[in-house]
Amino acid sequence: MPKPKSSASETIAPILKLKITDRKYATTDLNVRTKPKAGASVVAVVEKGTKLAVTKTIRNGFRYVSYRSKGRWVRNKYLSDTKPKSTSSGGGGISGAPCPGGSSVESGLTPDAIRVHRALCHRYPQFTSFLGRRSSSGNHGSGRALDCMISDSSVGWNAARWLRANAKSLGVSEVIYRQQIWTVQRSSDGWRSMSDRGSPTANHMDHVHVSVYGNSGSA
Repeated sequence: MPKPKSSASETIAPILKLKITDRKYATTDLNVRTKPKAGASVVAVVEKGTKLAVTKTIRNGFRYVSYRSKGRWVRNKYLSDTKPKSTSSGGGGISGAPCPGGSSVESGLTPDAIRVHRALCHRYPQFTSFLGRRSSSGNHGSGRALDCMISDSSVGWNAARWLRANAKSLGVSEVIYRQQIWTVQRSSDGWRSMSDRGSPTANHMDHVHVSVYGNSGSA
C-alpha cells in the first residue's frame, strides 16, 4: 500500500533552503518568528534599520530570512530596499515635572525611577497606573524599578523603545515588555526572548517593567 503524502504544511520546513537572494532593511522593530504565521513563537525582535539576508520565499505575508544562520520568518511588508530614516532619540522632550495623576508612587523610589515615572506620565498619558517600591527583594524592594501598566501594546512598545533609546539620560538599566528583555549590559543583542513565567502579568504582557541604576541619569 503506498504511503500517504504529507501535506504542504508538514513538509514546508524541511524542504526550504536558505538560498539568500537579497538584503533588505526592517522599516520598524520586527518580530522574528519560527513559522510563517502571526501566532508562531517569536525568537527575537530586530531593530528598525537592521539589514536582513532574505530569500525569495514568501508564505502568508511572511518572508523567509536568515537570522543568526537559521531560517526564520518576518512580515514582508515591513522590509524595504532602502534604509529607513532614523528617529531622533535624544533627551529632548523628557519632562521632570510632577505627574498630573499624583506622585504617591514615588515614595521610596530612587531619583532615576522618579525620572522614568515623570517622563513616561507626560510623554505617554495612556499608561493607566504605575507600581513602584514594594516589600520584596531585588530592584522593586530597593526602589530601583517601576511597573508601568498599559493595555495598548502599540503604545507599550513605543514606550519600551523610547526608554531604551533614552536609557542613559534616564538612568535605565533594563526594560522588559511582552516577554522580551533589553539590558544595557547586553545592549548589542537587542531585544531577547524570555522563558514563559506562567501568567500574562509575570510575562509582562500588561505592563512595561523598567529597572534603573539609582541616580545616574542626567534628564
